[in-house]
Amino acid sequence: MRKLHCLWLLAVVFSFFYACNNAKVENKEVLTKQLDATPENLKILNEKIKINPNDAELFNQRAGIFLQLNNTDAAFRDINSALMMDSTSANFLSTLSDVYMAAGMAQNALAALDKALSFEPENINALLKKAELHLYFEQYGKTLELTEKAIRVDNVNPKAYFIRGMTFKLKGDTTNAIKNIQKTVEQDQEYYNAYIQLGLLYAAKHNKLAVEYYNNALNIDPKSIEAFYGLGMYYQENGFLNEALSAYTNLLLVDSTNKNAHFNMGYIHLVELKMYKEAIKYFNKAIQCAPDYYEAYYNRGYCYELLGDILNARNDYKKALEIKNNYPMAIEGLNRLDK
Repeated sequence: MRKLHCLWLLAVVFSFFYACNNAKVENKEVLTKQLDATPENLKILNEKIKINPNDAELFNQRAGIFLQLNNTDAAFRDINSALMMDSTSANFLSTLSDVYMAAGMAQNALAALDKALSFEPENINALLKKAELHLYFEQYGKTLELTEKAIRVDNVNPKAYFIRGMTFKLKGDTTNAIKNIQKTVEQDQEYYNAYIQLGLLYAAKHNKLAVEYYNNALNIDPKSIEAFYGLGMYYQENGFLNEALSAYTNLLLVDSTNKNAHFNMGYIHLVELKMYKEAIKYFNKAIQCAPDYYEAYYNRGYCYELLGDILNARNDYKKALEIKNNYPMAIEGLNRLDK
């Protein structure tokens, strides 16, 4: 069979602690309770600060809300106000590291965490943020050292085990990755990202336990795009086509513009079911969601080629080449038509 493009890779679902600065990303592993960035909570804090302008913790909390709202300048002002009142607080310095990361100043973030740990060497929050920062720098040895120290401080530490698991995953040590991330869910059965990662790890082994872990994630977040997509990929790769189509359909009920779900449904109809006209409908939708989706143009062109519609096939292959210069598969497609 001629080579076809298929999107098989689900992006790694690991958000560093600092991802909480993006209001569109749910941080499901914050160690200490963080106020949600809602107008009501912000209003409440504003009023409290008016009444208690010398309460440093209130400024720290509001800085956290501003971070969630992507207002780095306001967050920086608030955390500076908190630190002016208490420059030795490890928690305030940890928030300062968040602000620096939001501003793309990783080295400053590291310096803030080092200062926090100089005041409180066993502050778990600072230890784990620093561990994630070293993971960000791909300094795996330092990450494992810091997580081990955090676990010595408190053995019931699901976030530390999760970071260790992700470190081993990135090192290519699947066995220890699974071991540590399973420890995470043993200690915290609501740890969404851990279930997603276990789903990915077991799916890579073609192990049906992947389905269980993705479903656990869906129990926590019934609208999880990552879980639905992971299920679809697992079923698709293992030949459960009806289940794969069902998972992608459920995903599209949550996000109707998800180009990858449309694309993969088209791929199944093209390659597995040989239903070329149906496949074209899905590739059409993928292209509507992402007009620069050159792989979808190629696959739609191949459907037209198989249906004998040479004109439309040629147009799609040319369009794919316009978007992706020297795209090999489109060149091969045009060469086939020329022959």
